[in-house]
Amino acid sequence: MTHPLIPQVLEIAAPVANQLGLDVVAAVFQTNQHPPVLRVDVRNLSQDTGLSDCEQMSHALEAALDAADILPDAYVLEVSSPGISRSLTTDREFISFKGFPVVVTTAEPHAGSSSWAGRLMKRDEAAVYLSQKGRTVAVPRQLIESVQLVNQE
Repeated sequence: MTHPLIPQVLEIAAPVANQLGLDVVAAVFQTNQHPPVLRVDVRNLSQDTGLSDCEQMSHALEAALDAADILPDAYVLEVSSPGISRSLTTDREFISFKGFPVVVTTAEPHAGSSSWAGRLMKRDEAAVYLSQKGRTVAVPRQLIESVQLVNQE
């Protein structure tokens, strides 16, 4: 379940990242730790995401979050790269990774399976479309738990 402050954090983080040539991929507020940890994953839009990208984002986001004063107590801010293997969630990611191998996992079986592997074709309002050996498979979006990139060996 997403922490209620995450939408506000994303609203603050997105323009900060944009000014640095970065894109916010995800944010998680881990309140089960003491102090709580706010982790924000960013991606460099023009090259591999590096340590300097994370450092710049960390300093800029820390100042923006302090100014917004939405986090009342002490917390730890972690800014990191999402890495190569990850879930696809945004329209931009589904466009960027068209043709890449993915695994779609469903909450309940669809056409007898809860896991679908293939090359990502597209996503629309109704389904995620995969190519499996030249055959198109449509997995209904309301059933999808995750769409994971598969490492290409």
